[in-house]
Amino acid sequence: MEPIYTVEEIAKHLNLTTRTIYTYIRSGKLKALKVGREYRIRQRDLEEFLDPEEE
Repeated sequence: MEPIYTVEEIAKHLNLTTRTIYTYIRSGKLKALKVGREYRIRQRDLEEFLDPEEE
């Protein structure tokens, strides 16, 4: 099963604020799944965000 991360985990991993991560999600730069009232980010979406030329 593919790893799925919370916004907080991604922010900590990238040394960014959660507000910045939410901005990336809202702008479409970072794909995320909405689960209830929260977002989750799949491993492949994080990798695509970090290396957009890979596609």
